[in-house]
Amino acid sequence: MATAKEFQGSKPTWCPGCGDFAVLSCLQTALSELGYEPHQVCVCSGIGCSGKISQHLSSYGFHGLHGRAVPLATGVKLANPELTVICSGGDGDGYGIGLSHSLHAMRRNIDLTYIVMDNNIYGLTTGQLSPTSQKGFKSKTSPSGSAEDPIRPLELALAAGCSFVAQGFSGEPKELTQLYKEAIRHQGFSLVNVFSPCVTFNKINTYEFFKENLVRAADQPGYDPADRLAAMKIAADTGSLVTGILYREERPPYHEVMIGGGDLPAVRAEVVLPPAEQEALLAQFA
Repeated sequence: MATAKEFQGSKPTWCPGCGDFAVLSCLQTALSELGYEPHQVCVCSGIGCSGKISQHLSSYGFHGLHGRAVPLATGVKLANPELTVICSGGDGDGYGIGLSHSLHAMRRNIDLTYIVMDNNIYGLTTGQLSPTSQKGFKSKTSPSGSAEDPIRPLELALAAGCSFVAQGFSGEPKELTQLYKEAIRHQGFSLVNVFSPCVTFNKINTYEFFKENLVRAADQPGYDPADRLAAMKIAADTGSLVTGILYREERPPYHEVMIGGGDLPAVRAEVVLPPAEQEALLAQFA
């Protein structure tokens, strides 16, 4: 079994105090405690400060285009279902330009874990309004305060049919590590939205803010993570300031259904042409 240290890649260059350090170290610890070796894992990332995480792990990695981390990770998983695939990005990457990719992967139940580092701002480009910035938030692109209501990732995921919805906080590494372990074990699409404070450009959504305002789903009397409506309610009632596993549903992941699963044909066997036919087809375009 590889140690957490053996999952370390290049040295991170994030700002001192950035929440992404905990996102990374908790992931390294979770993979180690689950018994993985680096060659059994592939991390696909998007653009932004969060996108660098694929460089900082010693596993297979692919640093893709802005908003395209989820379809990239989907392709990796379908090409090699034996790999444990982790997708990572920021709130702008996953809930802005990449939102439609995220929602469709959720409804398809692609077997991957999507870690979104949500700092409520565009950090790499030095502090612009993001999809999760609160109404009234002042930034370089909203100097008078944002006129927009923020997007609600947890409720969107639940509405899209995501089979595992959780939220963590960089300031609570033990809980975050456990959330990762549960998400990676889950067979299907797992969303782990992580409040990962940007200490340089966001002076509102700070570590102190989250420590004062977050509540744990598990602490709510009678809360049942198998109840989608209850998950919707707690997300709405808390303004999405809730941590833990909100919802979990067991159903077959996409690759098992599509590749010889259920009553569907073995798609892979049908689309691969014999070598001679492949050469004949390619010759038409030579």
